[in-house]
Amino acid sequence: MPDANRKHILVVGAGPGGLTAGMLLAHRGFRVTIVEKADRVGGRNSEVKLDGFSFDLGPTFLHQKFCLDEIYAETGRNSDDHLDFVDLNPMTRLSWGDTSLHTFSDMPKMTAELERVFPGSSGGFRRYMTEQGDKFRTIYPCLQHPYHKLTAFLRPTLLKALPHVLTHRSVHDVLGDYFEDERLKLAFTFQAKYLGMSPWHCPALFSILSFTEYKYGIYHVQGGLNRISHSMADVFHELGGELRLASPVKQLLHKGRVLSGAQLENGEQINADAVIVNADYGHAATRLFGGHNVPDEKMRQRKFSCSTFMIYIGLDTIYPDEPHHHILFADDYKANVADIQSERHVSEDMSIYVRNSCVTDPHVAPPGQSGLYILVPTINTRNGFDWENHKEEYADRILQRIEQRTGMKDLRRHIIAKRIISPADWESSSIFMGATFNLAHTLTQMLYFRPHNRYNGFDNCYLVGGGTHPGSGLPTIYESGRISANLVCDRFNVPYQPVDLASEYLRDA
Repeated sequence: MPDANRKHILVVGAGPGGLTAGMLLAHRGFRVTIVEKADRVGGRNSEVKLDGFSFDLGPTFLHQKFCLDEIYAETGRNSDDHLDFVDLNPMTRLSWGDTSLHTFSDMPKMTAELERVFPGSSGGFRRYMTEQGDKFRTIYPCLQHPYHKLTAFLRPTLLKALPHVLTHRSVHDVLGDYFEDERLKLAFTFQAKYLGMSPWHCPALFSILSFTEYKYGIYHVQGGLNRISHSMADVFHELGGELRLASPVKQLLHKGRVLSGAQLENGEQINADAVIVNADYGHAATRLFGGHNVPDEKMRQRKFSCSTFMIYIGLDTIYPDEPHHHILFADDYKANVADIQSERHVSEDMSIYVRNSCVTDPHVAPPGQSGLYILVPTINTRNGFDWENHKEEYADRILQRIEQRTGMKDLRRHIIAKRIISPADWESSSIFMGATFNLAHTLTQMLYFRPHNRYNGFDNCYLVGGGTHPGSGLPTIYESGRISANLVCDRFNVPYQPVDLASEYLRDA
């Protein structure tokens, strides 16, 4: 039986941020209930099951693994005891027409590969790794604290980082300091797509994204990245947390500036001393707060990320010579990105990401078969493109391009299962404007200017996920969950002992 004197924390949404906060708060002695509208955990980090095949709905690899390690360590656990991680080397094949580059987190291998494909470029790479390491070491501590008070700007770590933040340079501009070949610049700037942004407009501070990959590597989890969410839910249960699936929230209940809990769609009311919201930010702010909702038209004035066009296909064959991760760049990548940023034009010359995880993971498809995860960055739904009547045609165009530009020349003949998720489908699943990477990471939507971890207007409401600080991407979402959990503890004067594994990595940056 739960202790009636313990504070009850309600978490709305069992995505990575909600699960992180739930784990930490349950470990720290709170009574925690997580309600999730879907019939499975994970949110955009959940599993897609299709005729015997298993796919990740969203993220397909983990970087900055030490962030996740810290969350498990704070509950007295080791993530490696719960999950089977595979350090991918090579990480990704990048292709421009007939030219391909394999990326490695092994410095000697990466420098050799650069010299093979782009002779004379390894010196710029070494300089990039040194200088961006210094930058990463300066910026990273700024991502570990909340910014709901302006006094946060007086924190010494942020003052030190401000020269990297307050610049009008873009990620692409920064890479011009190291490389001349446009293709090579793209090899270090395409990561801006993780934020749903153009490398020509993404703030320069995010040049550290590619550094973290080349320095610390990227990881696959056997069974799929969704296994992380399943594992976190298991730990949450072990810690005494209550997880309720298929329990959508109709509205949050409030008395003045205090949330008293939530009403579910079935009419049930759940009372709580504090509420953590892990729903999509735009959807939650415009739908869940009753008389305190943000009007749709006001929310739409904000800058949102791009969307993604997804194809999940099951095949009756395996392509063993195709890489685990493969990015096929558009012929005119800058024009492709400009189309996406316009929020109006669907590019025919698209860039395509393909994950062929069966070459690494035997758990995601029946024997002798394989599944491909295909992602194409595209426009969000702001201007109402008719995806329903165009998605099959667009999917076929994407598959045709994959056949033309990879070794999978007979791909379409081997498809035995297929599912498409268009931007309109993302929107119908409660993602505001179908913007899968949430609010854009512009200078005017970062730090204090991003929705706060302690939600404005309420004393006991907290946000986690890609729509709040520090931003989108699994490591930063885990960090948002920890920041909000810490704020809850501070509110109720509950002590906690942080775990710092990152400092060792920062010293080595």
